Amino acid sequence: MRTGRLTERSEFVRCYDAGRKFFSRNFVLFALARNDTSLDRRMGMAVTKKVGCAVWRNRIKRLIREVFRLHGDLAPAGFDFVVVPKRGINPRLLTYAAVTAELTALFPAVEAGKRGRA
Repeated sequence: MRTGRLTERSEFVRCYDAGRKFFSRNFVLFALARNDTSLDRRMGMAVTKKVGCAVWRNRIKRLIREVFRLHGDLAPAGFDFVVVPKRGINPRLLTYAAVTAELTALFPAVEAGKRGRA
């Protein structure tokens, strides 16, 4: 079992429909606060063929996974996240540092949005 990951289609759809969208230069982050009592963070990603060939899609997925592995504790607890790369992303210029900077910059906005709705 993959802990900390969204695996079912229904989980992704719920995050798309009921979650909030946050934008960076290369990514769209969907965030949905869960109602259960667990404080873990779960992550999923949707990298389509519009991004490029399989090599580039897998590279983007590896980078996103690594950011959540090393910096996931910066994300607010009790949320489901879905990361979607934008169509115009250039995988050749994408670095780990760039992905880290973009995604970790969105985490405070997610937390602020959570407080704004409560």
